[in-house]
Amino acid sequence: MIVAVPRAATTSDAFNAIAESRRRDILVYLAPGERPVGDIVDAMCLGQPSVSKHLKVLRDVGLVHVRREGRQMFYRTNLDALRPLQEWTQVFERFWRHQLARVKKRAERQTDPKRPPDRPDAKD
Repeated sequence: MIVAVPRAATTSDAFNAIAESRRRDILVYLAPGERPVGDIVDAMCLGQPSVSKHLKVLRDVGLVHVRREGRQMFYRTNLDALRPLQEWTQVFERFWRHQLARVKKRAERQTDPKRPPDRPDAKD
């Protein structure tokens, strides 16, 4: 029997918040520095209400800071809140490096004119 497990709310933690690709795009866009909402809207090619909803989720989990200047809102990435995400991905970094090293080795062998052709049973 398959039991449906309810999905965690996007505002429950940073991992759930960045499950949505648009929010990851917004974080990447904000990485270099603070930006006004209008610039985020233009860069994301989304409507202002949609961007505001994504920013609210990111703000609720602490991934962005907001500053008001007059009527304008400015957002910036909260690097301290991103640290747990970065630490989690580091666990897998050695596997990625290993895979990239294998791809590089294979590419170098394929471009070496002195190298004998691959054998079907050869392992990388």
